[in-house]
Amino acid sequence: MASKRGALIVLEGLDRAGKTTQCQRLVQALQQSGRPAEMIRFPDRSTAIGQVISAYLEKKSELEDHTVHLLFSANRWELVPVMKKKLEQGVTLVVDRYSFSGVAFTSAKLGLCQDWCMNPERGLPKPDLVMFLKMNPAEAAARGQFGTERYETSSFQKAVQEKFERIMKDPSVNWKVIDASQNIEEVHNDIKAHSLDIIERTENTPLGELWK
Repeated sequence: MASKRGALIVLEGLDRAGKTTQCQRLVQALQQSGRPAEMIRFPDRSTAIGQVISAYLEKKSELEDHTVHLLFSANRWELVPVMKKKLEQGVTLVVDRYSFSGVAFTSAKLGLCQDWCMNPERGLPKPDLVMFLKMNPAEAAARGQFGTERYETSSFQKAVQEKFERIMKDPSVNWKVIDASQNIEEVHNDIKAHSLDIIERTENTPLGELWK
């Protein structure tokens, strides 16, 4: 009998919504319960493409908007072989940002339509569950280190949130909204409950393709 595959779980949200902390806590909780789990963070700044993206985000270089979007997408595609192999081995992947951030952030820029932004992402591994950590943009802006990177302005984050709300209307993706204004433990418990449910429900199902 074929081994059970891992689940592909994504956490999305505005900057400083607590995604990285919650990804780390979820991986730790899954491992402690005896379930193989690893974390992936996009952009992956360790690759050659990721280093170009990192310099841009840290305001050390300038890039044309379409180019930036395609680089973010390429950064996801270059990890696909590793992601598929781990999922097939039964490892659940907890992903800090994915295609949805790419579409929301780029389409929030004037003149770049959502369909154009989605096209380079079509066919990527489809998440079994996407949890959106919902938080008031003003509350996120009050958190530590906000403003150190290119997109961390309150007005832009508000525009990004509006784009996320539009993307979440897509019924082909399994979205869950998490109240990120709760304390860390409450947010973690919500995320863990949804994650354990999806791991059990998808372990014998094939991995899908995003937006295809």
